[in-house]
Amino acid sequence: MQLVDWRLAATTGTRLVPPGPKIGLSEAVATVEDLHRKAAQADAHVASATGLDVARDSAATVVVDRPDWIRANVESFQVLVDPIVEALLERKADKPPSPLTVTIGSRAAGIEVGVLLGYLATRVLGQFELLGPPQSADDDERSPGRLTLVAPNIVAAERGLAVDPSDFRLWVCLHEVTHRTQFASAPWLHRHVQDLLREFLLLSDLDAAALLDRLRSAASGINDVARGRREASLVELIQTPEQRAVLDRITGLMSLLEGHADVVMDLVGPSVIPSVGTIRQRFDRRRQQANPVAKIVRRLLGIEMKLKQYAEGAAFVRAVIASVGMPGLNVVWSSPEQLPSGAEIRDPAAWLRRVGMPPAVSA
Repeated sequence: MQLVDWRLAATTGTRLVPPGPKIGLSEAVATVEDLHRKAAQADAHVASATGLDVARDSAATVVVDRPDWIRANVESFQVLVDPIVEALLERKADKPPSPLTVTIGSRAAGIEVGVLLGYLATRVLGQFELLGPPQSADDDERSPGRLTLVAPNIVAAERGLAVDPSDFRLWVCLHEVTHRTQFASAPWLHRHVQDLLREFLLLSDLDAAALLDRLRSAASGINDVARGRREASLVELIQTPEQRAVLDRITGLMSLLEGHADVVMDLVGPSVIPSVGTIRQRFDRRRQQANPVAKIVRRLLGIEMKLKQYAEGAAFVRAVIASVGMPGLNVVWSSPEQLPSGAEIRDPAAWLRRVGMPPAVSA
């Protein structure tokens, strides 16, 4: 039983999303080729900066347009969500939803997912996809994911920011290739992320009355988020107490991944990207100058929280490197037990003590 009409989600998203900037065929081909080259260059830079030794063919690099990005994410969501929905429905086998409820609900959910992806598809520059199906039943834990670069959005951003295209493309690739390196150097990480997300979703309460109560209690919270008085996303406002505990582990991991990528960008950037200072300044300014409606949508979808994760995760990574160096930081990629929690991200010294590397004490 499907509670989301995934075909409708893909159709809705691809119909709603604008095509992107106008670009001639020869320039489009050249852009795709250049992005592939930049990703390969970024591989070597990231390996040198992090000391993480991974195979260059650990994950494919693909360059896509906006509709292709939407279709890929619909497939990823389906792979993650459908088995969990089946498990949740089995728990309530004595009160299964009616066929009419499923039909109407799945179509409504499909439209909602499509609208969401149509919005995000104009903004994502690159993405390391890790939720897709494994290459084989025996290869689940080692599934390397896929590095995706969204060419229309990269071109639109470099034009809008009036920055050097070659520098900007390498800058974007450094961030996304760092994610590929993280997962390639820690083969267990792919499965761990999926397990965390499944655990979070399996703690959902599909009881309509309980969900309605949480939605009602969240109404004032939504207003606070829209006005910037709260940082929680819509998903966080309606989650169960049990989910909040799992969310702390997810937040810790995602903050680490994003912050590590941001720090690597800053470590590598000045030596290989002449205009990196200009790019960073203009890119950050564009984030801050989003129109009011876009800011509200970003807060409700949790995108503002992701920006906070970049900052907190980067602060954690820099603090650990300052204390025990890059080799000490790389302990986080050795096992799930070495990952920092959300609280430890905000207190690097606590993580260092837990893993047996007391922070250095300044004289």
